[in-house]
Amino acid sequence: MRRRRRDGVVLLEAIVALTILTVAALASVAMVRQGVDSVRRSREAEHDVRQASAFMEAIMLWPRADLDRHLGNRAEGPWRLEVNRPIPTLYLVVLTDSMSRRELVRTALYRPEPLHAP
Repeated sequence: MRRRRRDGVVLLEAIVALTILTVAALASVAMVRQGVDSVRRSREAEHDVRQASAFMEAIMLWPRADLDRHLGNRAEGPWRLEVNRPIPTLYLVVLTDSMSRRELVRTALYRPEPLHAP
């Protein structure tokens, strides 16, 4: 009689051990999947910032007249371009992702006031 009870307890211990092992394996798989997803999102974000940075480099070459024409907030390809002029010689330029509204690149540009001919 004792032998049959012991067999039942061993079987129950084996089932509990397998359940714990399965839960641990599933948790490990979930962590690996989350890590892979994080790397993918990070690469996509880096790609977006690189593209926005390349566009911002082009904007930094714009003369004062072009910056004045782009004052305000407008769509520029996959981005939103915001150009503000808080003082006559300073332009604040911000590029945000048009879908997520996430700020990608921000800079300040100095453009001296034009000299008027006498």
